[in-house]
Amino acid sequence: MPSTEARRAAVLGSPIAHSLSPVLHRAAYAELGLDHWSYDRFEVDEAALLGFIGGLDASWAGLSLTMPLKRAVIGLLDEVSGTAASVEAVNTVVLSEDGRLLGDNTDIPGMVAALHERGVEKVESAAILGAGATASSALAALAEICTGPVTAYVRSPVRAAEMRAWGERLGVDVRIADWADGAQALHAPLVVATTPAGATDALADAVPDRPGTLFDVLYEPWPTALASRWSATGAALVGGLDLLVHQAVLQVEQMTGCAAAPLAVMRAAGEQALAGPGH
Repeated sequence: MPSTEARRAAVLGSPIAHSLSPVLHRAAYAELGLDHWSYDRFEVDEAALLGFIGGLDASWAGLSLTMPLKRAVIGLLDEVSGTAASVEAVNTVVLSEDGRLLGDNTDIPGMVAALHERGVEKVESAAILGAGATASSALAALAEICTGPVTAYVRSPVRAAEMRAWGERLGVDVRIADWADGAQALHAPLVVATTPAGATDALADAVPDRPGTLFDVLYEPWPTALASRWSATGAALVGGLDLLVHQAVLQVEQMTGCAAAPLAVMRAAGEQALAGPGH
């Protein structure tokens, strides 16, 4: 693709001010020599989404979507990948040369890639802490690497029913446990924490001496109390920045057509941004 061709991309969501996506994508463009590419952020809620997408012209290459738009966008697209359809969530929209809007989900392969990077290829069982929006993507990722049951630790019967339904849809043997017994989750070979900041802090003191792998999807604040205690044991730890970078790598590749986005450069840019003023 000629470097003189001005192309645009952006991340949409609400709230969006603290998104790291512009940092990651711009770092990739600079490394790839895409000098005429730009990547911005726009505060867009569900009510404004149709109008924003309707205003896209041929200069646009793609969009990254965060909450609350991942499901709302599906009805506005011309095509949705099987990966995105499996969890009813699109975080990536690519505009084809003929103007069609193609939706995908890079969170799921991003999770798998982040785990592979830490040497986690297959596990016999796993545990998920929480049952929010990220938990369905975690289940889809576990469908690829977990050969046995996945125990979900949840707070309510409604969440329990949702996780069972996702498990049936994704072909994962989901078992339900009460959040109050969350300390038991820490003995699983792979623990995926999908909860908001502070939710797992009380579990930090229950980390076993020789735990398996923890995938904590948060990147700010980082490390969480649970991640810090886990890391102190020397066990494998995957963080939210790892997920963010791996899913962004896939977005850059899809939007630009480049075969390999610069993962290390993007991660370094994200780390620098998180270490900067206000973080």
